[in-house]
Amino acid sequence: MKISVSSYSYSQYLRDGRLTQLDVVKAAAEAGFEGIEFTEIRPREGAAYEERLDFAEKIRMEAEKYGISIVAYDVGASLYHESAEECTAEVERVCREIDIASLLGAPLVRHDVCYSVRHGGRGRSFDAMLPVIAQSARQITEYALGKGIRTCSENHGYVAQDSDRVERLLGAVDHENYGLLVDIGNFACADEDSASAVSRLAPYAFHVHAKDFKITPFGEYAEAQGIISRGCNQLCGCVIGEGDIPVARCLAILKRAGYNGFVTVEYEGSEDCLSGVARGKANLEKYI
Repeated sequence: MKISVSSYSYSQYLRDGRLTQLDVVKAAAEAGFEGIEFTEIRPREGAAYEERLDFAEKIRMEAEKYGISIVAYDVGASLYHESAEECTAEVERVCREIDIASLLGAPLVRHDVCYSVRHGGRGRSFDAMLPVIAQSARQITEYALGKGIRTCSENHGYVAQDSDRVERLLGAVDHENYGLLVDIGNFACADEDSASAVSRLAPYAFHVHAKDFKITPFGEYAEAQGIISRGCNQLCGCVIGEGDIPVARCLAILKRAGYNGFVTVEYEGSEDCLSGVARGKANLEKYI
């Protein structure tokens, strides 16, 4: 396994202007990472699509300059809509993001699939929405295949988060170019044991995120902070290896299943992100 870092891990510095997404390439390389993963690149807020295409090429050249691989590109998406027209529009939008990934030189795109179960219409359960989501995901991966890019979805966003649902999604898409991004920490958002979930999904992993949370059960916190799980437990992001997610065990499960790709550090803690990323990387190196 090799260790990479997500641009998302530097969100503190990106928000306050201490770093740009272009600067993150240098920061990741100087921190000793072999790879970097980007989340929806933008040279500035509100940048037009053409500007983003140009920016993708600049980031690729910066990565080449510092000798670091761009391992993945992450895209937000909601693939369930009531009308065929809305579904088509979302597929086309995500395919335009695939074009950005191609300019970046990223071999893999992670896209979301669903953010919420609706109270009306057909989208009242995951299984009701699954055929629509799967059809859109299949169209996206077929487009990406023509660009030499694989696609995957993550256990992310409360709805498509449990290992059972994510496995069913994979089966419904049923395409060799489509797999899973296994996020070790995100299962806690659905109150699922990470080791059990990873053992279920490890054979399908195209990519892996390492993340950690300090978990406070419902009734034991006075005021909600951080992320509140589907079952109302409190999750506060922390340095990998310093929380309640069994990261080392999950990596052992992935290794046993034959996974030998990149493991990306995703830091969501409140302390300085440069320190949090560095300590998380050091712990991952020990576990691997």
